[in-house]
Amino acid sequence: MESPQLVAQLKAKLGEANYIFTFDEKHDKLRLDHKILGRGMEVSLPEILTKYNTKKEKAIDEVVYTIEETFLAMEREHKQGFEGLAAVYPIIRSTSFPTASNEGHAFITTDHTAETRIYYALDLGTTYRLIDESMLGKLNVTAEQVREAARFSVKKLPTSVKRDEVSGNIYYFLNHNDGYDASRILNDGFLKDMASQIEGEMTVSVPHQDVLIIGDIRNEVGYDVLAQMTMHFFTVGAVPITSLSFVYEDGHFEPIFILAKNKVKKEQEDS
Repeated sequence: MESPQLVAQLKAKLGEANYIFTFDEKHDKLRLDHKILGRGMEVSLPEILTKYNTKKEKAIDEVVYTIEETFLAMEREHKQGFEGLAAVYPIIRSTSFPTASNEGHAFITTDHTAETRIYYALDLGTTYRLIDESMLGKLNVTAEQVREAARFSVKKLPTSVKRDEVSGNIYYFLNHNDGYDASRILNDGFLKDMASQIEGEMTVSVPHQDVLIIGDIRNEVGYDVLAQMTMHFFTVGAVPITSLSFVYEDGHFEPIFILAKNKVKKEQEDS
């Protein structure tokens, strides 16, 4: 048997529904690429032909078995990676938070506002681990797949709030203590639903990891109360993020300073 005949037999036994066969005559190799997994392997044909001389059809059956088992193992890794993505959530941190692990691996991040940055975490039940570039290979996913999974996961988190009124202003507190309270700022559907209830100016605050505050600010006193409130939470929070609040409008966040009953947009203050 020659190499072309061996390739023909392998095609017949494996089928061409899931595989792309590329015969390299020059190097006497066969490349198999899985159409769904997007991964492949190379088979050295001379080695199989040598075995065929003694084992005949059994040699071909053995290599077919090896190929199928190899791709099954790849498929299991692939599925585990995407199952792992179900446990990926976004994490809000200050822009001063480290961008690499202690081992020097860059964290997977996304820009958010001038004060905040999005990180991504693999939920481990009672804790979570921030995802860095070294983990992508283990999960068998790309950074963009991590980001997409996190965008989906945050929408599944509960969004019940507690309401408080101070001097004619309404404040809503989201505090589920699941490690992702501040992350709800990335649930645009939730924010839009809240915006539909707001009569004044809508503000959003993430002073620390375990609280999200939405303000319905209807008078100047409301800004002073918000400033005191966010500073307090920022000070006592285990993982502080920012004492600044954001004006929310049409999906956009604008950081504001609140000083002496006056709110000043950050870019105006900076200028």
